[in-house]
Amino acid sequence: MVRRRKVCARILAILASALTILTLVGTTNGSSAASATTISGFYLDLGASVSVGIQPTAYHPSGFRTRQGFSNDLIAYEASRGISLSLTELGCPGETVTTMVNGQDGCYHAGDSQLADAITFLDAHHDQTGLVTIDLGFNSVVPCLRTAVVDPNCVQQSLARVGPQLTSILTVLKAAAGPRVTFVGMSFADPYVAKVTSGTSGRVHARASLEAISQLDQTLATIYQSQGIPMANVARVFHLRLTSPKAAGSGTRVLASVSTVCHLTWMCAAAPYGPNIHPNAAGYEAISDAIIAVLPPPFG
Repeated sequence: MVRRRKVCARILAILASALTILTLVGTTNGSSAASATTISGFYLDLGASVSVGIQPTAYHPSGFRTRQGFSNDLIAYEASRGISLSLTELGCPGETVTTMVNGQDGCYHAGDSQLADAITFLDAHHDQTGLVTIDLGFNSVVPCLRTAVVDPNCVQQSLARVGPQLTSILTVLKAAAGPRVTFVGMSFADPYVAKVTSGTSGRVHARASLEAISQLDQTLATIYQSQGIPMANVARVFHLRLTSPKAAGSGTRVLASVSTVCHLTWMCAAAPYGPNIHPNAAGYEAISDAIIAVLPPPFG
């Protein structure tokens, strides 16, 4: 009887020790998991109107910055993963690769520029973890697309400027950034493909604009690859192509890219909201998804 009591006492002691060890291990693992998923840092959003969530409103039919841009969607996504990012938006509607440097836009004056402010910001946050997204290139080409007939010479001259200027911008930004900063660029969709439903002239314009934006995206892909920067394939999520036609409710043939552009932008909306080239809330979410798809750790 005495021996049985001693054995029982020993078993209880072993179980108590094991429970203590498991508790400690569980606490340690829980702390490690929490520390592994709890990251704080900055999100610097650079570029043009899309970077600041421009959308038309009843009072601002041409567009007004909103809190429904892709940057806001990215902040929410990272927060869901335990990553807290402080958002700073320096973007300026209409910004080109040229005005990004010289500041001759509607936002930066008297010797200031978005690039200068971005460098100052990165210098001040050099030791922090950060994400930088870049929305540049579209406005350098879009003046060539606003005319009734797309001028291929205008497109080629614009692309010739985008290459070296964007390369210079990225080189300067990377030099100012700290070792824990991640850069992500983006390609572009072509909202003007919506004109394909506007008769013969519209179809001609749509195909010419599509060719121009495709060339822009190819140029951007080459630049970002040379800089070791991932590029979000926004063109893909917007089905940037004039193939794969599908039937519309009216019985006409509407191409997949046109249907997507109508769904994700304000190009097919009635006045006062459309036609407007900017994404709607669903479009900005689609852009965010394209960025998320190429995010490296710790953000992806």
